[in-house]
Amino acid sequence: MNQFMEARAQRVKWYMKDRFGMFVHWGLYAIPGRGEWVMRTERIAPQDYTYIEEFDPVCYDPKAWAKMAKKAGMRYVVLTAKHHDGFCLFDSKLTDYTSMTACGRDLVREFVDAVRAEGLKVGLYYSLLDWHHPDYPKYGDAFHPMSENEAYKDEKVDFDNYLRYMHGQIEELVSNYGQIDLLWFDFSYEEMRGEVWKATELVRMVRKYQPNVIIDNRLEVGGEGFGSIINEVPEEYCGDFASPEQIIPPEGIRNVVGDPVPWELCTTINNNWGYNPNDLLYKSGSLLIHKLVECVSKGGNMILNVGPDALGRVDDKSQQVLQEIGKWMERNSASIYGCGNANRPKPEWGWYTQNGNKLYAHVLEAPIGPLALTGVSKDEIQCIRRLADGSEVPLRDSWITQSYAHIPFISFGDIPHFSYPLPDTIDTVLEITLKDKSEG
Repeated sequence: MNQFMEARAQRVKWYMKDRFGMFVHWGLYAIPGRGEWVMRTERIAPQDYTYIEEFDPVCYDPKAWAKMAKKAGMRYVVLTAKHHDGFCLFDSKLTDYTSMTACGRDLVREFVDAVRAEGLKVGLYYSLLDWHHPDYPKYGDAFHPMSENEAYKDEKVDFDNYLRYMHGQIEELVSNYGQIDLLWFDFSYEEMRGEVWKATELVRMVRKYQPNVIIDNRLEVGGEGFGSIINEVPEEYCGDFASPEQIIPPEGIRNVVGDPVPWELCTTINNNWGYNPNDLLYKSGSLLIHKLVECVSKGGNMILNVGPDALGRVDDKSQQVLQEIGKWMERNSASIYGCGNANRPKPEWGWYTQNGNKLYAHVLEAPIGPLALTGVSKDEIQCIRRLADGSEVPLRDSWITQSYAHIPFISFGDIPHFSYPLPDTIDTVLEITLKDKSEG
């Protein structure tokens, strides 16, 4: 392992142990309530995007957010310090387009303090794009709201001036708020990637202040790609983890020589990142639990987004979903924290995760008769317990399993050849303690 890979392995230790985090997309776009891309989708010119004049989140309580995340079993929280619209939730000395101007509050400071107080890791999101800054490219850009507006066709911008601004704001974030555990940059596209952002210089500056911070891979790519993080010799700015958006990699993520790469599914609780009161297509708690398990089983993390409203409140339905996840995590989190790929064939009834000699069978579907623990041999099993309550789950052979003597079977009831419902219909977790191989 080279020096870069060794340093990354040390940085991501906590992250690959914690596995589950909360994303918070929040800013001026909560006022129109049509998603965080409203400025782009409705082609609103910067001078007409005037929501700063009414931004006053009187219900903003980051302590409540942090407690909500912790109760859901999340171990880190990431807030959008600045999104694509350029509005800053922090006290930046480089612009007055901030929450300090809007409501006299450094909302990032309040967030950082609240998250730390709950013992959670602190993450900040920063958009590389900026639709408010006068020197960000407009006409012809793939995403700027004015990309098709002829009035900007001959405009000259000083992109180096924008880069000084961008680097300066990131320096403010990494030098003014104590330890930052995670930096989430978003995003690169077309020719706007890598050294166009002066990415090497940026990462070196960040690491000067925050040597242990972990960084995503979006100085090179968007949510659809990997970048050089999968190369045998990655770029210095490749990041510490890949960030697939709204998709779980079918086989996890490995580099070109087959070594696992840290990664994180970023997904929404409904279909929007920013607040949209008309988006009622919420994912269920059970589905999100299943997807968290799938991520961990493939060596990845999951960060789940909530989009608070303009006043700073997380809606009731999102809270309900988080509570459902938290109830399951309260009893079963040992099968998530510190776990990863068990390197066994996926069973038809669910997934395996593993931490040391603890193999966790996540049973999502009730069997007909006994349950076959495929991919596990009888000889390696020391004991099996239900993780939720510690109750014994003995191996159960019967007359109907005689043709499959090499496969261990268990039953969720007293009669092995009867069919029983799952004790937990969301995900019944079996903790399988494996024998020490030296004992064999």
